[in-house]
Amino acid sequence: MEAILLEYAWVLVVLIILEGLLAADNAVVMAVMVKHLPRVQQRKALFYGLLGAFVFRFAALFMITFLVDIWQIQALGAAYLLFISIKNIIDQRKNNHNDAKVKKGKQSGFWMTVLKVELADIAFALDSMLAAVALAVTLPEIGDFDIGGINGGQFSVMLLGGIIGLIIMRFAARQFVVLLEKYPTLETAAFLIVGWVGVKLVVLTLSHEKLQIIDTAFPHSTLWKSTFWIVLVGIALRGYLSGVRKVRKKRVG
Repeated sequence: MEAILLEYAWVLVVLIILEGLLAADNAVVMAVMVKHLPRVQQRKALFYGLLGAFVFRFAALFMITFLVDIWQIQALGAAYLLFISIKNIIDQRKNNHNDAKVKKGKQSGFWMTVLKVELADIAFALDSMLAAVALAVTLPEIGDFDIGGINGGQFSVMLLGGIIGLIIMRFAARQFVVLLEKYPTLETAAFLIVGWVGVKLVVLTLSHEKLQIIDTAFPHSTLWKSTFWIVLVGIALRGYLSGVRKVRKKRVG
């Protein structure tokens, strides 16, 4: 029994690290969505948005064996992220020719922002849960009861890992908001990252077992994972360096 508990603890640690990595790109999306709100409302929007996300993920865990067969969920998530990425980049370029008052009038209100945060997290949720399932099912079963078609012990590890992942995302998102406030030009880079994450969901959709337009193993290959993170870090680094240069120019000027 001690060996089994040690194995559970090890998988939980790995799952927390995995959730932390997945939370990094999720947090960028959350940050750019709440950035236009006053500081107090930013925190509330992140709290309410992630509270709704937790409820969704908890419910989805009970239906995971059903949800994994619906490739359309991933497709809708990919379309949503690509849409907000392209739309916001286009809006930013238009707003460069408008005054601040007009720009402010186009921003979403508090509850609409909360809804957007929840929708974005739902788009990420299936990817995160599938990764959790892949790890959890490798564990020996504990007990003689199942939840959502998954052993109760394995389900508990998935749930705990998911909760910790949401907590990491909440604080990471707040730090990204602070960074965006310090370097406003990072916003364009952030929306490019949102679009790149959308591409990630497109790859997952095309590799779904019911479509198999590309190899089902490709999204989990070292080649794709390396490519994804190299491009993501490259976008973030270029945006950060560009922001630092502009801030220095303003100080000199």
